[in-house]
Order: sequence, then structure tokens, then C-alpha cells
Amino acid sequence: MPWLIVTIVILGTFIGVLTVVVVRSIIYPRRAAALRELYRRGNYGGAIRTARRILTKDPRNADAHYFLGLAYLGENKPELALMELKTVNEIANFTGMVSEVPFRKKIAELYTGFNQLDEALKEYLLLAKLEPTNAEHYFAAGKLFEERGKTDRAVNYYRKALELNPRHGLSHLHLGRLLYHAKRPAEARRELEEATRYAPDTFQSFYYLGKIYREAQEYSAALSALERAQKDPDAKVRALIERGSCLMEMNSFDRAIPELERALKLAEGQHETEELYARYFVSLCYEKTRQMDAAIEQWERIYKIRPRFKDVAEKLSHYQELRSDDHIKDFMTVNMEQFRELCKAVVVQMGLSVREVTDISEGCEILAVEAQNKWLSARPLPKLVRLLRTTSIIDESMVRDLYERMKSQNITRGVVVTSSTFSQLAFEFAETRPIDLLGTDHLQDLLKKASARR
Repeated sequence: MPWLIVTIVILGTFIGVLTVVVVRSIIYPRRAAALRELYRRGNYGGAIRTARRILTKDPRNADAHYFLGLAYLGENKPELALMELKTVNEIANFTGMVSEVPFRKKIAELYTGFNQLDEALKEYLLLAKLEPTNAEHYFAAGKLFEERGKTDRAVNYYRKALELNPRHGLSHLHLGRLLYHAKRPAEARRELEEATRYAPDTFQSFYYLGKIYREAQEYSAALSALERAQKDPDAKVRALIERGSCLMEMNSFDRAIPELERALKLAEGQHETEELYARYFVSLCYEKTRQMDAAIEQWERIYKIRPRFKDVAEKLSHYQELRSDDHIKDFMTVNMEQFRELCKAVVVQMGLSVREVTDISEGCEILAVEAQNKWLSARPLPKLVRLLRTTSIIDESMVRDLYERMKSQNITRGVVVTSSTFSQLAFEFAETRPIDLLGTDHLQDLLKKASARR
């Protein structure tokens, strides 16, 4: 009878479907469990083969895609791993062996590794919703906002991480660094000091603290922090340059030179910007310590790399003129004792008699009087003469400082003699005061006359 045949067909179909369901419900979980065990034992090849077999019959099996991705990672194939985890994300079935939180952490790491920052950020924001009390998710999101240049949002996420975990050293470090670049040194200092407390092995925090201490002229603290910062390979060259700069500000040029030479050795051919600054700062130290050939060599090296770097072109031009005149070269390079004698000889050529010599930064200052004429009974007038050996342009502040010294000592006239030149503001200031400004040409003439009389 027809109805009996139909019944038999329907019943057979039902039994077939039920059999498939039963088989899948028993066999596939067992295979998935076996797959997980292969992965846990580090048998990545076996895990890959098992996962592929499962996916041949069940292409949307999230567990198989997940462990296949992890096995690819185990075999150092991150591109294939990311493809599999993307598929898991599309399936979005977290009822089996795939736990959503570990999955999202792993795929976020892969997105970050492939510089897919927007996708990684989405994952960390989802993780923050799944685990709202976990500071790590907020910290990771803050880092990604920072890398994308959204510093305000980065600051907010770092602060949220610290609300959840005040001992999170890396959040203190990143927040302190952002505050430093935002010109908020007091706040940055607090955060960075907390970073050194809770994450003492993150030596980058010592680098930024060293910069803050140096800018506050707390040189001892700065040198100590920058010494520790050198333990970070990425910060070592910059820390050495900062230490050199710190010592330069302390006028400890002999101590600064070894620090800067070490920085230069590490940076040469590797980090162009750091190399240029190391060369420039060590050249200034050579200049201050009268090692002019060494200074000129550094300026020439800088000029080859970047001709417009700071005032290197001007220094080379100026010293090129000096190198053609032995008198000026001696004036610039002799030791301090010989320099004083040259200065006395120059003052004598100006028609003055030397009374007192005082060493000052980049030169010396001589109290002199006009050479007395035996036919005149008038008291000789004193003059304060400041002689400077430098390539830097003499600005108004230097001339003003001389004028204040003159007033404090009741000296009516002053002279500034330099191996360089003067700024326009310096000339304008001197025009209305009893001060004469003598540049390189005058100095050359005076030195030649002094040499001829010896």
C-alpha cells in the first residue's frame, strides 16, 4: 500500500538524520578533544592534520579552526594562524572548546603583530567589556590609541588602568611619557617615579626622569637616573647623550666627552639623528677644551651628513678663516695660562696697562688703565676689557653683563674683544653706552702687532 511505502521512506530518512546527529555528537567532540590534546602536547603537525580532517566534513567547526590557528602559531606561521582565527571570529560560536576571552587576546596580539591596529583596538575594547575589571585590557587599548596618535584617549585609558590597578607600572610609564611630551613635567615626574617603583626593570622610565631632572637642574639625580636608563638597549644611546648634555651644563666638559664618545660609537651608522647630536655635542666639548682640530673634524662629518644641522656651516666657515691665521689659531687653542698672556699683550696694544686679570667663561676679563702720559698729570681712566674666544655670536646679554659690571665697579669705559662677531642687538645696546665692540678683524690686527713686538 502507498501510505506504507511513504511511512517507511520518512522513517528511514529520520533514522538516517538521527544517525548523522548521533555520530556527530559523539565522534566530532571526541575528535575535537583529540585535536586539543595534540596541540597541548606540542604535536602541531598532528593537530593540523586532525583539524583539516574535521573541517573537510564540518567547515564551520569553530573548535577545529581555533586549534588549527594555534597549531600554525606553534609552527611559526602567524599569517595562516590569523586567517583561521578570523574565521572563528566570523562563526562567533563560543559554546564549545573556544573560550571567548583567550581567543580575543590571541587574535588581538596577531592583529597588533601585523600592524592592523584598528582591528586590534576593536578586540581590546571588546575585552574591556567582557572583563571590565582587568587593567591589562585598558592598558593595551591605551597603547594602541597612543600609536595612532590619539594621545588624549590614550591618557584616559592609562588612567582607567591605574584606577583598576594603581601598581600597574607600565601604565605609569606610558602616562608619564605622554605627560612629559605634553609639557606637564610635574605630573609626568610623579607618574614616572611610580613607574620606577612598580616596574623597576622598565628602564625607559629612568630615561625620561633623567630628562626631567636635568631640565630642573637636579644634575646629581639626573646623572643617576640616566645611568640606570642605559640598561634599556633602545634608550642607551639617548641616555648617554643626555648624560653628556647634563655634564656640559655643569661645565664638566672633560667628563662629558667620554659619555658622548661612547654614544657616538654606538650610534654611528645605526641611528642617524642620535649620531648627529652626539657628534655635535662632543664637538662643543672639544671646542670648550680647546681641542679645535677634533672639533672641526666632527663639524665636517656632520656637514657631510646634514649640511644644515644647527650652526655647523657657520662654525666651519668661521674656523676656515681662523685656520688661515696662526695668530687667531693660537688665540683659540692655547691653554689658559698662555691665553692670559695673549690677552695681556692684546690689551697693551690697545694702549692700556694691565692691573688685574680674571678668568671667565670662554675667555678672560682684564681691568686696565690708560697708559699714563708723563706730560699729563690727570689720573688715568680705568677700562674693563672682556676678551672672548668663541665661534658663537655675542649677543646683547653679554654686553649688558659687562655694562652692569662696569657700573658696580665705577668703571666708565668697557671693551669687548671676540674671535667671532656681535648680534645686531648687541651693537644697538653698545651704541648708547661707553662700550667698544671689537670683532675678528680687530683681534687679528692686535694679535699681529703683539706678536711683532715680542
